Amino acid sequence: MVTEEIAAPARTRARLAVTVAFVAHGLLGAAWVARIPQIKEHLGLSAGTMGVALLGAPIGVVAAVRFAGWSVHRWGSRATTIAAGTAGALALVPLGLSWNLASLICSLVLMGGSLGLMDVAMNAQGVAVERGYGRPLMSGLHGYYSIGTLLSALVGSAAAHAGVPVAVHLTLAAVVLVLLLAVGCRDLLDRSIDVPGDVSEDADASSARRRPTAVRAARWPLIMLGVIGLCSFVGEGAMADWSAIYLRESLGTGAGAAGLGYAGCAVAMTAGRLAGDRVVARFGPVAVLRIGSLVAALGLALGLAAADPVAAVSGFTVFGIGIAVVAPVTFSAAGNVPGVPPAAGISRVTGVGYLGLLGGPPVIGFVAQGVGLAWALAVPAGLAALIVLLAPAAGTAER
Repeated sequence: MVTEEIAAPARTRARLAVTVAFVAHGLLGAAWVARIPQIKEHLGLSAGTMGVALLGAPIGVVAAVRFAGWSVHRWGSRATTIAAGTAGALALVPLGLSWNLASLICSLVLMGGSLGLMDVAMNAQGVAVERGYGRPLMSGLHGYYSIGTLLSALVGSAAAHAGVPVAVHLTLAAVVLVLLLAVGCRDLLDRSIDVPGDVSEDADASSARRRPTAVRAARWPLIMLGVIGLCSFVGEGAMADWSAIYLRESLGTGAGAAGLGYAGCAVAMTAGRLAGDRVVARFGPVAVLRIGSLVAALGLALGLAAADPVAAVSGFTVFGIGIAVVAPVTFSAAGNVPGVPPAAGISRVTGVGYLGLLGGPPVIGFVAQGVGLAWALAVPAGLAALIVLLAPAAGTAER
């Protein structure tokens, strides 16, 4: 691990720069979401065909994170963050100009891959900045990511309401994001933070001899952290894709009220992440994972058991509060596993975790087909309870 002190002015600038990176990631990922109906209508796609197209982004993410550790090792997390974010922003242009299904899928794969690379690299930067401050910061950074997604969704909705053409909206969003990354992320820490130990030739040779043993020793903690991430992302994906359907079709709410479930969850997650660093600093990552996951599991289970719209929305909201800090605490732990470069640890955990985001919602659908959606949504509650048992993995990291 890199242990050299970071000067206070550089540390402050780096914290601001990595915060901008997290905001930009959220802005980019949600930039096109509000325009999905217009894109679907323009291309004349059926619901099933659009569903196939929507797999492009998560497939790109899962494929890219497998190479993120190598990219950071080769070029550094600073360069990877800026380059991947810029590539993702530029992908918005062909996305807005898509003329058929193939062009839409290609644009989404490119954007998803860029988001995956940027995700690992900016979290590696976050781990380094957090280490420089000597106190938890990752939860707050993920909170700013959530703010970025909410802001981008609101801007997209306003653009759609105003009748701004999709291509114009996404092109302008691309320009803004490219400028934001170029100006706001220039003070990210240099690539010395991505090199384990001393960077001299003799130290590199010694490190290379020791690294296989260290990585083998770290394999089990990384696997457990990956499973924690998977459990968390299954729940997040389920709330995004199925909460409105559950409220509308299972509990008979109106179309407007159906969206309150995910809205409550998203706002609660944002608030929980912004406040999470102070909680982690006081109680430690293991205790926070256990308590938060237990709250999420019980809140969601009780909300579903009541079979009442108000109780269900409350349950989704409590789930958001409880699960809010799981991803940032897990990524922070993965970036601090002894003997493993931060980006390598984060990429492995992210790769497993995003399988939950990709595969979780379809699994919920298959389970719902057999036993009903209420029981299917109990799966995230059960997985949250599993995190309670796996939480000690977050205590294996160096702090």
